[in-house]
This record gives sequence, C-alpha cells and structure tokens, in this order.
Amino acid sequence: MRRQRRRGNQQGNALVEFALVIGVYLTLLLGAVSLGMGLSRSIQVTQISRDAGHMYARFVDFSLPGNQNLIVRLAEGLGMTRTGGNGKVILTKVMFVGEAECAAGGISLAQCTNYNQPVIIQRLIVGNHSLRPSAFGEPNPALIDGQGNVSNYLTDLSARAINFQPLLALQPGEFAYVAEAFFRFSGSDFPGVFDATEIYARSIF
Repeated sequence: MRRQRRRGNQQGNALVEFALVIGVYLTLLLGAVSLGMGLSRSIQVTQISRDAGHMYARFVDFSLPGNQNLIVRLAEGLGMTRTGGNGKVILTKVMFVGEAECAAGGISLAQCTNYNQPVIIQRLIVGNHSLRPSAFGEPNPALIDGQGNVSNYLTDLSARAINFQPLLALQPGEFAYVAEAFFRFSGSDFPGVFDATEIYARSIF
C-alpha cells in the first residue's frame, strides 16, 4: 500500500512539474517560430528593395504596368499587387541642386529656393499607396506627372529630399536612385520576442 501511494504521489508530482515546464517551453517554441518567420520576411523585403533599386538605377521605366509587375513578382507570397495589398515599393530619383541646375532651369539663385539642397525629381510607387510614406519626403502630388517626374523641383519646398544628406553627400548635379520597400503583416507577430508586423528596408544606388 505504501509503495502504491508513493507511485501515485510521484505521478502526481510529474504532472504538476510537466504543467509548469510546458508553459515555458511552449513560449520559447512560439517565440522561435515567430523569430524565424520575421527574419525570413525581413530578408525578403531587403532583397526586394535591392533588386528594385538596382533595376531603377539601370533605367527600367517603372511607370509602365509591365515593369511594375516585375516588382510584384519579387514580392510573391507577401500579398502585394500593382496598386494595393500589404506592401509598397517607393522609387525615388534624387538630385543635388547647384548653380548650374538653377541656371539650366532659367532662374537666378535668389529665385532658386532649393539651391544647395537634394531634391526629388522623380517619384514612382508600386503597391498600396495608403501605406507608410517615404522616409525622404512626399512631393506635392500636383507636381507629379504620369511618368513620376516632379515639376518645379527647383522652387517647390515639398520637392526637397529630407534626411537624405546624412546618408549620401551628393555633389551639385549628381543623382541617386532610392528604393524603399515597406510591408505589413498580421497575426504572426510575438510581442516581446520579435515584432514582424511591419518591415521596412531601403537601398540607395
């Protein structure tokens, strides 16, 4: 009878210990899965920005729907379409304005409001326009034509590329091509371990 009681007590203790430990291990397991998914998505989003920026710098015209589909294919599995979905790729051409650029625009330095500043001269967006804006500013939509070209970039303050100079110090007349990728996810993040609900990456060429 004593042996049977001891065995029963041991089995009861084992169940209590298992119940205490399983919570910790289950938390660690879910955290590892969430971390792995988040890192995988982060790598894919970074690669999308690199590939899109590389093509953009090689003069691929992303104002054309056929070329925009190239970016959608890069984002396969992330739920982005050409005009909507869970992602957005922002393509920006930046130029540093010097004296020659103001003169080429037919205005004096006094009239050239954006003299000695980096400005956005082209802006193209593939995906959901309503998601996060560019980290480098948003030109007035009225200035952007169907090919993404920005007019009045010498004088309109909204055309300035904010926060750009610390990343890349351009000389007057020099260009840079920027690709930003932003994707939003839901239902798979694990708070306190890895927040994979929003991922942002950029590449500059």
